[in-house]
Amino acid sequence: MDLLLRRLHDAGFAAQSVRVATGGVVAMAGIATMSDGSQVFAKTLSGSGSDVFEVEAEGLRALRELGGAVTPDVLAVTPNLLVLQPLEPRRDNEERFWEDLARVLSTMHTTTIGDRFGWHRDGWLGRMRQDNTWDDDGYSFFAQRRILRWLPEPLVEAAFDREDRRALEHLCAALPELVPPQPPVLTHGDLWCGNIASDQSGAPILLDPAVSYSWAEADLSMLWCSPRPPASDRFFAAYTEITPLADGWHDRMPLFHLRELLSIIAHGDDNWGAAQAVREIAAPFARR
Repeated sequence: MDLLLRRLHDAGFAAQSVRVATGGVVAMAGIATMSDGSQVFAKTLSGSGSDVFEVEAEGLRALRELGGAVTPDVLAVTPNLLVLQPLEPRRDNEERFWEDLARVLSTMHTTTIGDRFGWHRDGWLGRMRQDNTWDDDGYSFFAQRRILRWLPEPLVEAAFDREDRRALEHLCAALPELVPPQPPVLTHGDLWCGNIASDQSGAPILLDPAVSYSWAEADLSMLWCSPRPPASDRFFAAYTEITPLADGWHDRMPLFHLRELLSIIAHGDDNWGAAQAVREIAAPFARR
């Protein structure tokens, strides 16, 4: 927090104190109180020179300007500091909150249909690059940029044997059989509960995106498969009421979540069975 306080001062913020904020897994984050009593949310990294905060700020702007989502105001961005408006905790137990979030995501996914998959620059997922190279084919994009991209990472290589990797490759080859045709749409890219908060009015506000044009169901899978409160079931009921999904969407959620599981392993966070979860998803393709 001392480092965060110094960097706030260097950026011209008259911060008097910083209280640790929880929820993130990469940056050091806190709620800073200024000399006039106002507050900001700020985060930094121990190193410097990365474009991670620039990319994050751009992603927030895209969600707001292209997708119509509520995102926090960006007050400052430098290579080692991001300062945002203060946020409120999610209203986890209110079904109305999750209904509102469903409307936000449905609107974003149905009004941003593009003609190819990817983004004009690579992004970040945690501490690692997200490959957003443009591709006209969604199956190729998801296979190469969201699943197979992780296999050369050292910790992923160590976690899986040759047969495991072949099963994942066979699964990727079968994607056209498994996933109904879907257009590329603007996606948040890292839509777990830790990246959803409230603004002062109680409306859902989206944080820390890893944006790209991808399949809408890939966004839904992150929320579906990650720990979430019971009231969030209303999100999926409301989303599918507004924007019906192709039959079998429940069964496709773990498939799309492979990207997140492989990322967890690559980051060294596989302390709850991510590798075994990957094997279970890929098992039907082991001998195809």
